[in-house]
Amino acid sequence: MKIKPQVVVVGLGRFGKSFASKMYNLGHDVMAIDIDPDKVQSMVGQVTYPVTTDASSELSLRELGVQDFDVGVVALADVEVSIMVSVLFKTLNINNIIARASSDLHKDTLIRLGCDRVVFAEDEMGEQLANTIFSPNVTEYLELTPNMGISKLSIPKRIVGMSLLEAGFINQPGNQKLTIISIKRGDNIILYPSNQEILNEGDEISIIGNNSNINKLLI
Repeated sequence: MKIKPQVVVVGLGRFGKSFASKMYNLGHDVMAIDIDPDKVQSMVGQVTYPVTTDASSELSLRELGVQDFDVGVVALADVEVSIMVSVLFKTLNINNIIARASSDLHKDTLIRLGCDRVVFAEDEMGEQLANTIFSPNVTEYLELTPNMGISKLSIPKRIVGMSLLEAGFINQPGNQKLTIISIKRGDNIILYPSNQEILNEGDEISIIGNNSNINKLLI
């Protein structure tokens, strides 16, 4: 069985807390770090490892084994500390670094430092990011239930030229059923396309269905 990536989150404001708890609920091992013990205490039972420490200390991060994690999320509002932790994550060779930005200048700085993804966090953005982090084709996500949602995504190259039915999007039996709501093709929108609609390169689709089935389709 494939082991799910381990995730470390630094900063437990609303964004960091919602992201960390959602990733834990999705079955990932999650270490949640903050210098404020009250914030860390609030995450007990919602993450695998709630830790109170100064994440701007390389020694502290190494002692916690952060270098062995697959994904590092910098969810700090303080720009200076955010930059410091991002640099440390790069130093520790974390494969996938995601950081929260509070301004365009902050975003540009984080990108120059080598962060793989930079987001402007809204209150609900943490959960949305958790649902899209390991699905690079998915650009937006709206949760309907814990296991089902509406995903907006760019189609993977392997299904270009297929009809919707051939690609497995709709009219599948039982739990495999996935329904296309719309296709955005250039400046045009095709609402509720037919099963025989051919997918073109560059198409962006909105799809409703079970999260695991959508993920399988995109592998």
